[in-house]
Amino acid sequence: MWHITKREIYDNLNSLRFALTTVLLLALMLTNAIVHLREHPNRVEKYNKAVTAYQNRLASYANESLYLLAQQGPGDLHKKPSPLHFCAEGGDSFLSGTVNAGDPFGYSEDMTGVWKLSYPSVTPNLENVRPDAIKLDWGFIIGYVLSLVALLFTFDIISGERERGTLRLMLANAIPRHTVLIGKFLGALISVSIPFMLSVLMNLLVISTASNLHLNAEAWGRLGIIFFISILYMSLFLVLGLLVSTRVRQSAVSLVVLLLVWVTLVVFMPNTLASMTGEFSPSMLSGEFWKRYRQLHQELDEKYEDRVWTDESDTKTLTARSEYFAKHAALDERLNEDRLSLQIDQFRHARSIIRVSPVTIVQHLLESFAGTGFERHLQFVENTQRYALQFREFIVDADRADPESLHLIGVREGMSEKPVSPKSVPKFEDTLNLNEDFNTTAMELLLLVLFVMVLMSAAYLAFVRVEV
Repeated sequence: MWHITKREIYDNLNSLRFALTTVLLLALMLTNAIVHLREHPNRVEKYNKAVTAYQNRLASYANESLYLLAQQGPGDLHKKPSPLHFCAEGGDSFLSGTVNAGDPFGYSEDMTGVWKLSYPSVTPNLENVRPDAIKLDWGFIIGYVLSLVALLFTFDIISGERERGTLRLMLANAIPRHTVLIGKFLGALISVSIPFMLSVLMNLLVISTASNLHLNAEAWGRLGIIFFISILYMSLFLVLGLLVSTRVRQSAVSLVVLLLVWVTLVVFMPNTLASMTGEFSPSMLSGEFWKRYRQLHQELDEKYEDRVWTDESDTKTLTARSEYFAKHAALDERLNEDRLSLQIDQFRHARSIIRVSPVTIVQHLLESFAGTGFERHLQFVENTQRYALQFREFIVDADRADPESLHLIGVREGMSEKPVSPKSVPKFEDTLNLNEDFNTTAMELLLLVLFVMVLMSAAYLAFVRVEV
């Protein structure tokens, strides 16, 4: 087996396709690194400015009074840019980078209520739903280029031997067929891995030497996982090439069949299935949402109408106002979360359909472990929801610490007017959870492994039965 593997590696290293593959992957990976070094500092600078403005807002309101802090809220909460954005862009330009944690509703100066979480209802780039140019990230290089390279290294791996008559001579010896098949697979795997590893190392070397970009231990761990996924995906197309090359006698026919299969799996199937899923996915029309929104708020207004909208300022009226403001904000958040849940269900329903395409699976895996894409956006939203609860608990606890307060949140006369220390106010921090990433991608990882095992079994059965 090792002798066959070494012979395959030697033949590939001396071939023109190996040289062209090395040059192509190096050029793409270096371009990816240069673009990332140019764009990532701008994303980090924009994020840092937003965080500074957010912290200044909190400090300003905290120094004024606890009531003002409770009324205005923490303001916009921003998504932290991923240092591994070069691995998978993940459509971040079409996902909102902020969640608003402010925007209090109001009827008069004295009845401004409390803040609430609100989520963007549309993408920030709605008019241009397609990027101006292909994003040259690792997802594109691995999903499209590397898969095609794997097929070009295996289309003649068996059929070429049959045409030259060397396969008959090889099998005339006492060599088990599975030994030949595994040896050729390992030879092709190592041959394609060499230029890929070289290009990845050059990419990371250029990125790591930048003074304004630092990859921590977790980022390097995620890169290791991404590299493993890339090798697994490459193995899938190597085994596919083995299968077709085993079943076809002529190398030219094998190449044509593999190119058709590649176009179907990598180009045609993902785009076609994605466009079809929109017709079957659940959705909540904007008109339907606002109709329900007005109906529920009208019921709430009618319930508190006589007790809230009055000039009286007795304790009973202030208590009713506090309850009304709290329920109004909770209702807004619940309706927004319902609409967000429907959008999430629609996305996951579409993903479950297009999982039959291996390139789609790999792109989702790379996005998850690179900290970009839709799953990353969901983690960001969950972080904002947890922070909202933490911030509200702080407001309630700080108000209870004032014995002069009536402890009626959202009402000026019923809350503490004393300032609070800005350092004591909880700060929002957007973090990633690697365990959660594994949980959300476990099914797709298993599917990718299953594809490789099924194709390998099919290639073995085909090679055992082939007549040489």
